[in-house]
Order: sequence, then structure tokens, then C-alpha cells
Amino acid sequence: MRKQIVAGNWKMNNDLKTSKSLVKKIIKKLKNNSLKNTRVIVAPTFVSLEKVSKKVKKTKVEVAAQNMHQAKSGAFTGEISAEMLESVGVNIVILGHSERREYFCETDAILAQKVDTALKNNMEIIFCFGEILEDRKSENHFNVVESQLKNGLFHLEATAWGNIILAYEPVWAIGTGETASPEQAQEMHAFIRKIISNKYNRDVAENVSILYGGSVKPANAKEIFSKEDVDGGLIGGAALDADNFVALVNSF
Repeated sequence: MRKQIVAGNWKMNNDLKTSKSLVKKIIKKLKNNSLKNTRVIVAPTFVSLEKVSKKVKKTKVEVAAQNMHQAKSGAFTGEISAEMLESVGVNIVILGHSERREYFCETDAILAQKVDTALKNNMEIIFCFGEILEDRKSENHFNVVESQLKNGLFHLEATAWGNIILAYEPVWAIGTGETASPEQAQEMHAFIRKIISNKYNRDVAENVSILYGGSVKPANAKEIFSKEDVDGGLIGGAALDADNFVALVNSF
């Protein structure tokens, strides 16, 4: 049975003090939530990963990194390797976020390499993908999503999918205040599950968690999360406020 997941991507926000304070508030507010079938993940910046990882030990909160380089080590100034993440207690990583694709020119080929490196190091991956507004308006969004999935993940064996979480990001709905309707989210998530089933089998498709990643807020989360193929959210802005983030967790 696939898990419901609420993952907070803090992006380039929160210094160390603020990060520790935020995760402490989240832990406290979740104290009375059994989280029987729900995972809660936060993704601070690199400078806060170690301290936040220590804060969440023996709690119901997990920690992910926002990115990772595909090489084991080397002359890659400013980059972080899988082994470095593991050394500070992190074994989950977000790969392929739309901002990494757009601003840092990460291609499908690069992301496929990062996926392989993460899996080689027994890391769990939150793999992001999605279309821009132009693709949606030209009705090319299904083709774009299918291409990103095939190029980034479909070289994997079926067994590797136990370490994959998908995050569909309609890029036109990130930071714009726009949100795909619950029906649009369900339509795309069902399509994603179908193409995975066609490539692998129904078991792989039914067991992978698919998160929605476009401007989810407490006001719309319950309706979006109630859709059959939506298993939670990769949250941006709302993840920076403990009350809002926990309200999203409690939306299931």
C-alpha cells in the first residue's frame, strides 16, 4: 500500500536558527497525530541539514536534501555528493525540481545520472517533473510529462521503484498563485500511473506515491489530496509556516 506524503521544500529560505525553530514547531504540532499512513518530510538548505536531521531523530519527521551532484567526488565547486548527505544523516533527495531544470539547466540526461547515483547509494528520491504554461496551453502537457519520466526514470529496473517518489509540478502553478484544479491534478496523476503500468506493470504503478507540487495551501489541500491518484504534496511556500504545513498534513 502506497504512503501518503507531505514534503516541505524550504528552497533558499531559513538560516540555521530559523530552520531549527521551524522543525521544532512542526514536531510539536504533530505530537498528537499518529501518522499511520502518512510520511512527513522537510527539505532545508544544505547548511541546516545536519542540525535539522539531529532535531528529527526519534520523531515522525524525515529530512531530505534539495539537490545532489551525480559524481562521487571531484572538482565540482559548490556541489554536494550523496556520500556527504549520508554523512549528516540524510538519505532522501529531491531531484529534477523545475527550478533546477530552468535556472541551473539540468537536463533529463543529467537527472538520469543523478538518479543512478542516488540509488547506488541507497537513497530515496523525490523525482520532480511537469510542464510549463506554454505546454499546457498547446495541449502538449501529456507528451512533456511522459518524456521527462521516460528520459529520467524508465531506464531503471522495476525493483528500483521502491525508492522512487514522484512529484508532478505544473510549473505554471508554482509561486504564481495559480493552482491546477483537483480534476486536472487527478487527470495527470492517473495518466502518470498508466504510463508506468504500461512500461513496467500494475504493481509498480499502484505502489509509487505521486505528489502534487503546485501551490497547495490549507484551503485547497483536502480536495486535492482526496483524489484517487494524488498521494500528497511537495509543498513550497506553505511549508515555511508550521501551522500551515501541519494543516496540510492533517488534510488527509
